[in-house]
Amino acid sequence: MTRFLHFAQTALLFVASVLSLSLPTLATETKPYQEIAENIYSYSTDGGYIAMFAITAKQVVVFETMNSTHAKGMLATIRSLTDKPIKYAFQSHNHWDHASGGQVFLDNGAQTIAHAEAARWMTANPYPDMVMPSMTWQGKLAHFEVDELDIELHYFGMNHGLGMTVFFLPKQKLVYLADIVTPNRVIFSVVPDFNLREWERSLHDVLALNFTKAVFSHNEYKNYLAAGNRDDVQAQLDYLRDLRQAFYQALKEGTNPMLIPSTLKLPKYENWVGYKEWLPMNVWRILADEFMVPFPWHPDETAK
Repeated sequence: MTRFLHFAQTALLFVASVLSLSLPTLATETKPYQEIAENIYSYSTDGGYIAMFAITAKQVVVFETMNSTHAKGMLATIRSLTDKPIKYAFQSHNHWDHASGGQVFLDNGAQTIAHAEAARWMTANPYPDMVMPSMTWQGKLAHFEVDELDIELHYFGMNHGLGMTVFFLPKQKLVYLADIVTPNRVIFSVVPDFNLREWERSLHDVLALNFTKAVFSHNEYKNYLAAGNRDDVQAQLDYLRDLRQAFYQALKEGTNPMLIPSTLKLPKYENWVGYKEWLPMNVWRILADEFMVPFPWHPDETAK
């Protein structure tokens, strides 16, 4: 089963129709982890979901718990490398497919941490594999120090989900990005729970950080465990801009809006994963924003 299809199946929480997608099988790494900076590792068994962990002088820090199966596999991998205690397991945002699995790390002595905006939603929307984080943070920026590792948690406001946190390791010039950048792929399906204009703004905020390497929760390159870079973030931003500009150009030319999703083409991205299946859905979402209102929207009360 391909990484792309695996991701689509898990994402049934959002769209059932993606089960029909099928793409060529991509090679996977022999090991489920790769060192991307000194003592910092990406982790995934099949590329469907990619997490990150860091081994410090005395402890371990995890970025993204995903689900219990994923978390148990990552825990086993960590234990194959070190017996140091796990201090924190950070969660990027509220969605079930990213915020589940926390109990695995709680049971092993870690604290799970999410933004208060995400935690508020999690309280109102229980899920069998999701437990409440043991610690929350509030505002736009938080700092954590674990031995020699400095960690910045950035909340850039609305973009995708609630409480979306960008994790920045300034000494390593490394970011971990969940969902808001997926290299080599058009936007997932019907663009679920993304505010497109705020997403664009947030990508500018990400690019303002002084990073050279990036790990993405989803990555459609052949070696999905390898670190990406600023170019991947810029490419995501370019796609959003090009998609919107092409839509408005079609409107300007007098094309019936209802026909644009089936006729708009972006040859620059035709080799990206999901282009044939998802580009029309991406265009429908642009159309919905144009004739309804940008959504979702919520007051960022916890960002104050």
